[in-house]
Amino acid sequence: MKVLIGLSGGVDSAVAAYLLKQQGHEVSGCFMRNWDAFANNDIMGNDTITNDICPQEQDYLDAKSVAETLDIPLYRVDFIKEYWDDVFTNFIEEYKAGRTPNPDILCNKYIKFDAFFRHGQQLGFDTFATGHYARSENGFLYKAHDLNKDQSYFLAQVNRDCFAHTLFPLADIDKPEVRRIAAELNISVAAKKDSTGICFIGERNFRQFLNNYLPAKDGDIIDVASGQKVGSHMGVMYYTIGQRKGLGIGGDHGRWFVVGKDVTTNELYVACQNEEQWLYSDSCIVSHLNWLDDVSLPFNGAAKFRYRQQDNPVSLEYLDEDHLLVRYPQLVKAVTPGQQAVFYDGDKCIGGSVIEQTFINGEEHSQLVYRHIHGN
Repeated sequence: MKVLIGLSGGVDSAVAAYLLKQQGHEVSGCFMRNWDAFANNDIMGNDTITNDICPQEQDYLDAKSVAETLDIPLYRVDFIKEYWDDVFTNFIEEYKAGRTPNPDILCNKYIKFDAFFRHGQQLGFDTFATGHYARSENGFLYKAHDLNKDQSYFLAQVNRDCFAHTLFPLADIDKPEVRRIAAELNISVAAKKDSTGICFIGERNFRQFLNNYLPAKDGDIIDVASGQKVGSHMGVMYYTIGQRKGLGIGGDHGRWFVVGKDVTTNELYVACQNEEQWLYSDSCIVSHLNWLDDVSLPFNGAAKFRYRQQDNPVSLEYLDEDHLLVRYPQLVKAVTPGQQAVFYDGDKCIGGSVIEQTFINGEEHSQLVYRHIHGN
């Protein structure tokens, strides 16, 4: 087939392109530029640019080198406006509301499996590929062989029709094998470090980056057990449920972790390490449902509430056409509003959703924390 693969400049997409060629496909690569690091340099700090080449431009040079090694054409396309409108704006609005979004999921939904698809169709392609660790079969999405690297979680908001036109060449191999193939082929990115974190933040300090868009506002850190102030924070929007690092508090209680926050009062609620019960919930309400299979509810299956989390047994039922109630009576730690709940039937990914509220024993978790501290 004539296949267009997204070449990111990393080792995964490079080896995926090679495997497609080995399978006899006519392969072309496409590098997507989604963030204008140069234009945003002034507001994001000088560390955006390193040695006069921003990281994204280096990725393009790496993708170009890979294309040359594999002897395939390489296109380049800018989706900067689409990324800003559909991914980054949502990212900022969610943080402003005190939630914790996942922009990588939105990037797959709106950029890699939408804007990229439409661009490829204009170029004459109707089959696409990426370096994701996932598997598509008969138009359905499944987990990859390498469960440690499986990325089906990040693909759960993609339009289900896309998977009938998508190849995942890394579906059946693991990461060490990818590295071995790249080294054997002498591909320039064989030993390149995997990208981590959010692409537009890169290696910069997260809070410093976010402060450019959501200015810091100091407030109190309150111990949920005693109701007493135990420290100060730089803005509740910068913290997420379950966070342990960067709190700046210590004492005889050992490590602390975030159990809640209130953007109205600008209070951050924490518990010490022997009070972990404040992190647990037994159910949640989710929205923004994206079904990848025809599912009849109520349904008993599994869910991940974070990437690389173990599968959690859950039951699903409709509250209304836009919201599900997800129950997990075995209790799950740090289920966080704004994050994704992704549903599975065995290895098949059947859908994704956005976590809106969490509950324990029938009481909304954030209200329980607030009532325990303030008494109302």
